[in-house]
Amino acid sequence: MTVAFGFLMTEAILLFSPHGSLIKRFPHKTKGRVHWILQSLCGCCAVLGLAAIFYNKYLNGKAHFTSWHGLVGLITVCVVCVQSLAAVPLIYHSLAKGWSLAKLKRYHAASGLVTFLLGSTSLLLGLCSSWFTASVGVYAWYLAAICPALSAVIIMNQVSSAYIAKKRLQS
Repeated sequence: MTVAFGFLMTEAILLFSPHGSLIKRFPHKTKGRVHWILQSLCGCCAVLGLAAIFYNKYLNGKAHFTSWHGLVGLITVCVVCVQSLAAVPLIYHSLAKGWSLAKLKRYHAASGLVTFLLGSTSLLLGLCSSWFTASVGVYAWYLAAICPALSAVIIMNQVSSAYIAKKRLQS
């Protein structure tokens, strides 16, 4: 789950950044395909992680989704699946009759931002678990907490700069 949200989803979104992309010189279409691949891997990792956690809880006879971390994590995985399905018309635009590609991209970016923030929230809530706080020192905890928080700020800035500012200019 951490790999899914902390790395794959973050990198998939940062592909479109003019400042921090690993493939910034590639055409937009190539970036879109790499984004799709990374997000697919993110979804697979998230679903497999959820299945592993569910199975581990089942084996140990523990209750499922009793913490905020578990509930937000479950909601996040469900939202990732819905977001992935909702992105199909961006690849196959003929599926979205009556919708402009620009509007679809704007909605996808906004809902993707919400999805990313849910993932970051789930990661932060996981850091607050009794197991994690007992396993690491204070400084390591703060260092671990800064990563998803800083990623969230960077991604919010990128998405709002790319889509919200353009919408204001068009209005």
